[in-house]
Amino acid sequence: MKTPSKYGLHRVVEPLGVLPQSCDKLDNTMICYDNEILVDVKTLNIDSASFTQIEHACQNDEEKMKKMILDIVKIRGKMQNPITGSGGMFLGVVKEIGKSLKIDLAKGDWIASLVSLSLTPLKIHEIKRIDFEKDQVEVDAEAILFESGIYAKIPTDLPKNIVLSALDVAGAPAQVQKLVSHGDNVLILGASGKSGLLCSYQARKSTGESGMVIGVINDVSQKSDLEKLGVCDHILVADATNPMDVFDKVMKASIGELMDVTINVVNVANTEMTSILPTKDEGVVYFFSMATSFTKAALGAEGIKKETTMMIGNGYTAGHAECTLNLLRESKTLYEIFAKRYGKEE
Repeated sequence: MKTPSKYGLHRVVEPLGVLPQSCDKLDNTMICYDNEILVDVKTLNIDSASFTQIEHACQNDEEKMKKMILDIVKIRGKMQNPITGSGGMFLGVVKEIGKSLKIDLAKGDWIASLVSLSLTPLKIHEIKRIDFEKDQVEVDAEAILFESGIYAKIPTDLPKNIVLSALDVAGAPAQVQKLVSHGDNVLILGASGKSGLLCSYQARKSTGESGMVIGVINDVSQKSDLEKLGVCDHILVADATNPMDVFDKVMKASIGELMDVTINVVNVANTEMTSILPTKDEGVVYFFSMATSFTKAALGAEGIKKETTMMIGNGYTAGHAECTLNLLRESKTLYEIFAKRYGKEE
């Protein structure tokens, strides 16, 4: 038996020497090493960029999507979209805990993984159905969490599927809490999605009434939930892949004021300059979108003489799970929107 590594290096098949997220193939043999957690997986929450790419590639055909997902996992030993490079997270029940782990967890506990499926050994026995509304895949599967992996116990006061949907993007609103200060002007690209709603709500909390929150959506049909939430000063309908159109609309809405913080949570490519253009030189752009090209962002900013600080959307920040779930507990409206979109009888 291989010596188990805290970071899962013992599971890397090829190329050797790299970490699990970077590798091409993981060993997904469902034997629990002393420093691992074995989980019976019930639901995969595929990240939005990956789900959208698979959906388009399969022309919305559920059977073709099932086959594509199964093929990816069979080849790679993990759910890592070869086009987007991203994964998602899972919901499941703890089956076995390695004997060297001293953790507050027991067999039978429901948990959500807070590390990407792109580094998680996964074996799918059956895909039961795909939920197109939630970007979720109901499965009979097993997964391994490494010693360094993070997870959240499912709380008893919130439904499991709502928790899963919220925790999938928990890093975004938690980072907004850190980045946005009182009185800031904040732009949210993709404001009507699950991360967008959470970020918009947190942005309003952080900036207060003296600041400004502008939400950009790509279709008027997405407007009602955001209006109901009541946290945006302006809701703009625009194509986030058209930087000048978004810039002009933002400048009109803000009366010429550039943004202190821009949060990009869209699930399509080519939105880098749309984020950078309306942001102050001394401002911050937070790219949470997994469709972001950091080459385009860096070289594009250089090309227009922008010193804007650009942050990679790290899905982890200390306390992010509890921060995000507390937003759902705090706002009845936000909870009701999530319940309508992502909830189900259990």
